[in-house]
Amino acid sequence: MLERGEEILIGTKILMKGLGVNKAMIGIENNKPDAIKHMTELAKGYEGIEVYSLKVKYPQGAEKQLIKALINREVPSGKLPIEVGAVVNNAGTAYAVYEAVQKNKPLIERVVTLTGKSVEKPSNFQVRVGTPVTDLVEAAGGSPKDTGKVIGGGPMMGRALLSLDVPVVKGTSGILLMPDEEAHRGVVSNCIRCGKCITVCPMGLEPWLLEKVVMHEDFERAEAEKIMDCIECGSCNYTCPANRELLDYLRVGKSAVGKLMRTRKK
Repeated sequence: MLERGEEILIGTKILMKGLGVNKAMIGIENNKPDAIKHMTELAKGYEGIEVYSLKVKYPQGAEKQLIKALINREVPSGKLPIEVGAVVNNAGTAYAVYEAVQKNKPLIERVVTLTGKSVEKPSNFQVRVGTPVTDLVEAAGGSPKDTGKVIGGGPMMGRALLSLDVPVVKGTSGILLMPDEEAHRGVVSNCIRCGKCITVCPMGLEPWLLEKVVMHEDFERAEAEKIMDCIECGSCNYTCPANRELLDYLRVGKSAVGKLMRTRKK
């Protein structure tokens, strides 16, 4: 947004024209005051586009949470944002739309963050799709000696990479080199029904129950308990005092329920 603000706003206008709408809202969390100031100034020259400062709150970047924060509408279970009259795109998409329409340029590159507590030169790289992750690690000073795990994505929603010999793809947002002392999971103990996972779930689910249902492979019950509404934010996993592997089971359950739903449609 700081370096490509004008292009993002042009991309936003193109999206508005494609959708047939006359209002666009750009939400930026208030820990980025420079971006808020810059985009607010630029937006003055674009009719129908307004910039809003949002409270820092995870996982507010998810589309349903962003809709609630900006226009106070709740997307019904199993429905898409269009049901409440909204469409959500991120800044990267708006910029890609600008390049596609104005420059006839396909999506061949993206910005990837490479970071970690021990990384010598944590950086944001604009790289071609297909660039080996090993090249990014080398550009950031190499892999630290205390690296215990490499995460594709962020610490909450990312997944561990088995190898650095993988390419950057269009969905690669970041690479996290996690120190060994933080890379190990705690010892799993029995669920004590404390309810913490319920209180932090942004979708109002019961992760402890879904874990048990998936463990017993009762996928129809999992579907009835709205497992497909899970946005895989990892909040339940992070807050669980028993170190239950809630997110892992939720992901397995979503995959199985998805197959079940597709089978019914055939």
